[in-house]
Amino acid sequence: MVETGRVRVRTHVALSEQVLRETLRSDAVGVSRVPIDRVIADGEPAPQVRTEAGVTIIPVLEEVLVVEKRLILKEQVHIRQTTRWEDVELPVTLRRQHATIERLRPDGTPNPDFPTEE
Repeated sequence: MVETGRVRVRTHVALSEQVLRETLRSDAVGVSRVPIDRVIADGEPAPQVRTEAGVTIIPVLEEVLVVEKRLILKEQVHIRQTTRWEDVELPVTLRRQHATIERLRPDGTPNPDFPTEE
């Protein structure tokens, strides 16, 4: 076995500062209570959760004992959702790795017949 040459590979990391631009989305929810205090008539179905004009309405019911049991709509909880968009810029550091390849003679000196490759 005869050694005819060597190869040396070096890697290095290059850093570059860049600004990341992105649009962020956030949602906000507002809650309000709307008093109703309406008696639900016999045979009338209980109100269900529903959405009207972008507002989710959740009925809150209570049974009250009088001489008879009646279903009373106590209040509604209205939930309104709003969406907000915000453009942001955030500096980030990106890394890129490079390899340098050198062909060497058996004694470890550079071999001029083979140029160094990046």
